[in-house]
Amino acid sequence: MQTLPQHIVNALGKPRPRAFAERLGAKEWRFTSSREMLERASSIAAALRFSGIDRGDRVALIADNRVDWLAANFGILLAGCVAVPIFATLAYDQMDFIFVDSGAKLAFVESTAMAERIRKHCPNAPRMIVFDGQGNDSLATFEAGGAMNLEKGRAALAAFTESVAPNDLAVLIYTSGTTGNPKGVMLSHNNLTSNAIDTFASGFDDMQPDDSVLSVLPFAHVYEFIDALGVIQFDWRFYITRPEYLVDDLKSVRPALMAMVPRIFERLLAALYGRAKAEGGLKAKLVPWALGIGREYAEATVDGGSAPVLLSAKYALAQRLVLSKIKPMLGLDRVRGLASGSAPLHRDIALTFAGLGIPISEGYGLTETSPVVTASRLGALRYGSVGRPIANVQVKIAEDGEILVKGPNVMLGYYNLPNEHPFTPDGWFKTGDVGRLDADGYLYITDRKKELIKTSAGKYVAPGRVESALKRSSYIAQVLVVGDGHPFPAALIAPNWELVRSEFSIPADVPTAAIAQRTDVEDFIRKQATEMSADLAPFEQIRRIALLPRDLTIEDGELSPTLKVKRRVVESRYANLIERAYAERELVKK
Repeated sequence: MQTLPQHIVNALGKPRPRAFAERLGAKEWRFTSSREMLERASSIAAALRFSGIDRGDRVALIADNRVDWLAANFGILLAGCVAVPIFATLAYDQMDFIFVDSGAKLAFVESTAMAERIRKHCPNAPRMIVFDGQGNDSLATFEAGGAMNLEKGRAALAAFTESVAPNDLAVLIYTSGTTGNPKGVMLSHNNLTSNAIDTFASGFDDMQPDDSVLSVLPFAHVYEFIDALGVIQFDWRFYITRPEYLVDDLKSVRPALMAMVPRIFERLLAALYGRAKAEGGLKAKLVPWALGIGREYAEATVDGGSAPVLLSAKYALAQRLVLSKIKPMLGLDRVRGLASGSAPLHRDIALTFAGLGIPISEGYGLTETSPVVTASRLGALRYGSVGRPIANVQVKIAEDGEILVKGPNVMLGYYNLPNEHPFTPDGWFKTGDVGRLDADGYLYITDRKKELIKTSAGKYVAPGRVESALKRSSYIAQVLVVGDGHPFPAALIAPNWELVRSEFSIPADVPTAAIAQRTDVEDFIRKQATEMSADLAPFEQIRRIALLPRDLTIEDGELSPTLKVKRRVVESRYANLIERAYAERELVKK
């Protein structure tokens, strides 16, 4: 068992002059050595401890990805404090809830403008240290003061670090609760170090010294934090980018390894189709054809299968004309592995990339499991599966089909929620997901027991919170938010029919189903939904709706006796409306 300070010191103690890189201007990269990162983290740790932040105190992090974020996070952990990562896009009411619930004593934030917005909207915000700030509350000043104290008190800081135990709380990550309030997931030092070590022991044998790893997912997500903890163990270069720079930085870095969520794969394919369509002519037809042939070929050859002669000939032609050019065009010509997690990856997406000669290793996990539970090894992929359990982690299926997990990666529990105990009597963690294991131990996710929505970008959305926001409009009577596996949530809405009739002067004898078909009514309700969700986080906001033809009722089995919507019943009954809502999105996008 190992603590995060031990893991960080051991990993960064190995001299690597170009261990970390981040953008500096349009095309340049600024490098940070492993020793420099360790020194910065130690200075920040000293600044924390010698400014009154004690062992076990909570310290928040609110910023986009950058080297400063890692330095601050490592510093928090070296000081024996508890890191509380918060998504920079989180709604302010939830951010303030986290400040109160965690008892954060201090927060590192991106910019002065961000700090001002937080102070304005979060009355319980603690003191903030600003990465790009000026003066006493800037990171530069804070870190410089820590460096001075560090020289005087290395022994004292070492004592702080050594006092940390493997089962102590290390990171408090808040996920969306089913009631709308975030839940603090308590992860110990051993939870995270064991998961980083065991995950990176599962299938990265082909990586070489000085290989490049491109990081695009937010460090506030435990998935990418584990990526960072895993990468620093090796002689690899860790390039930090953001989604808006991804296409350019893929070409610049030409990574060997990258962890992504399904939404990024979807965007890359959309960019290929969009570029081909924009260029027009033969290419507008050739690229979609070639990608389709590649997908068909991959489908035919997975799991040891063979393609028919005609399909093999078409694939060879598609390779020569199109597919062989796409990998270097995307910057994926040196890639050894792409990992996908945090949300289900559609089989068609995985097969399309396989047709390009880019296999995707899909895994499964939750914040509560630090997060990785299973991973697919390159060379042993089974499409549709999320792989087999990583080392030291056990998975079994309960009688009702729920996936149960046991291992050193499973959380300590939920912070300040002693009555929430998602464990079986014999200690297995209940994931809330339903699945099956095949004869070789590969896990397949088949359903979800919990109602929490997970978008294809890996964001958790509490539907009740969004539904409550939408129902603030007097024109919206009933609403069901959907969106599992989609880029963003959509809403099925039964309007307040009487108000709608009045607004549009619709006679009383016109059926509600006919009203729901009117484009002007749908546009009006869409505007209401957009306005009502505008103060939510961007990933919670409603962009597409579909109007139900009538009210949901108890008699039709759509509402419980307490008038709660039966989600599975309604989603199944109105699957065509959901499909139409997302199809219309694609039409608008094109």
